[in-house]
Amino acid sequence: MIKMKNKKNRIELLAPAGNLHKLKTALAFGADAVYAGIPDFSLRVRINNFDMDGIKEAVKYCHQNNKKIYITLNIFAHNKHFKNLEKYLKFLKFIKVDGLIISDPGILEIVKKVWPRANIHLSTQANCTNAQAALFWQKQGVGRIILGREVTLKEIKEIHKACPGLELEYFVHGAMCMAYSGRCFLSSLTSTRSANLGDCIQPCRWKYVEKSSFDITQDRQIPNPKSQINPKHQISNSKQLAIKGCEDDIFEVIEEKHGSYILNSKDLCLIKYLRDLEEAGVCSFKIEGRAKSAYYQAMVAGIYSHVTHNIEHITEEDLAYYYSELKIKIINRGYCTGFLLGDRGEQNTDNSHENSDWEFCGQVLSIKNEELRIKKLNIKNFILIKVHNSLKVGDEVEIVKPKYDIIKMKVDKLFDSETGEKLQEAHGGQGRMVMIEVKQDIPVYSVIRRKIVS
Repeated sequence: MIKMKNKKNRIELLAPAGNLHKLKTALAFGADAVYAGIPDFSLRVRINNFDMDGIKEAVKYCHQNNKKIYITLNIFAHNKHFKNLEKYLKFLKFIKVDGLIISDPGILEIVKKVWPRANIHLSTQANCTNAQAALFWQKQGVGRIILGREVTLKEIKEIHKACPGLELEYFVHGAMCMAYSGRCFLSSLTSTRSANLGDCIQPCRWKYVEKSSFDITQDRQIPNPKSQINPKHQISNSKQLAIKGCEDDIFEVIEEKHGSYILNSKDLCLIKYLRDLEEAGVCSFKIEGRAKSAYYQAMVAGIYSHVTHNIEHITEEDLAYYYSELKIKIINRGYCTGFLLGDRGEQNTDNSHENSDWEFCGQVLSIKNEELRIKKLNIKNFILIKVHNSLKVGDEVEIVKPKYDIIKMKVDKLFDSETGEKLQEAHGGQGRMVMIEVKQDIPVYSVIRRKIVS
């Protein structure tokens, strides 16, 4: 690790916001800024609850809490997308968003016309990976470059040296894409849903099972991608397949009874390299995951914010602990350092993801007027919980508070928040709000988890 110098500017932790609740969770757990967008112009279409009213409310909430919000306009636009663009930009200018994330030069030109003083961030989709490209975009009015994930630590230093007045942002955690800077065409090929318009079907995460034999001594065969995908098909015996690649190299695929995962990139985790990134010139650490759960938001934002905002005092032992928490207590595809250290991207060919032994049980909500209902139950201190998965009397749970402070406790009593009825268990599918007694104050947005007992 590189020893840090004293720096005046605080590093920004930037978290994803798929909806207003996830936005509030990320900010509660220490994020300095969030990024969001409406489906029409964002690279998140289907799992995205924002509309223009929602964006307005999000901006208001962020600014009330002295946080920033950046709006994604990062699709590769077609002619049809420009119809409502100017109207949307005038709206974003009026509500005073803190920045616009753009990848398309055509959209950039319209932004410069409608909002000349807008704070423009170049999306990673534009795959800026060198100093000359960074200087070019700076001349076009871009104030921050979200570097391509393919950029190494050495290259970050070089870009920062060549462009000292340009802000640099880098992804530090989340899903990795098989395509260059996420510019993937597999989804369009298999389903007509374009990843570059925010509608990726994620074929890189699918199981691929044997449909026909491949003779590696013959020319490469390219079967219909749809014909390879059959989740119900089971291979009786584990085997190894060899597929001839475009460069005449042999690509080994391990196939087991559930199928093969030939494009499934491991997730990125750079919690151990934040000091190095700061020293290299990165001013904003970005987390991927607008489609992920509120629990993911709390865990990842909580850990990364704690390390980021105490970066000069974090020890190697601390980093090992936080890496373990990220590895064990949230579902992931296995972790790698991506291209940061000059390595090749790593794939998880064994399974679609690594299961966690920990389960998200619920999240603490505002108590509002619940005090009146609880008086008759003779409970001194309680929290209101929206249940996810399940919560039962007798559960040994961990309550994760903002700043990643963990409280361990046993659930002794469980009450229905509407009726005050004593419960033995509650399930997330019921949409139930419950109350449990606690011995100390637990902030709103704290999350509750339980180790799964097999």
